[in-house]
Amino acid sequence: MSDLSNVRDVNDRLAEIQLVDVREPYEWEAGRVDGAIHIPVNAIMSGAGGDLDKDKPVAVICRTGNRSELATMMLQARGFDAHNVEGGMEAWEAAGLPFAAADGSAGRVA
Repeated sequence: MSDLSNVRDVNDRLAEIQLVDVREPYEWEAGRVDGAIHIPVNAIMSGAGGDLDKDKPVAVICRTGNRSELATMMLQARGFDAHNVEGGMEAWEAAGLPFAAADGSAGRVA
């Protein structure tokens, strides 16, 4: 069983899960995982995310794992199988996993 709090397992399962990026728009533009869904943490706290599929696991990512932990708890409270991606995009980048900027150039963690 893979662990959706681990960046490598999340990357391996991107086709079967929902990866929700809760960072701010400028961070999202600077670098994001292909196929991720952008819902800033404040939007999730305000009720956004209801259109996510409750039958698919949700991995929640931010820059380091703090904002995503809060968003994960909120989504869990709403009945989602949500998991915080520990270390966030910094861990994703450190693991050498692929991500890109909005314009398709090399991504960076803002």
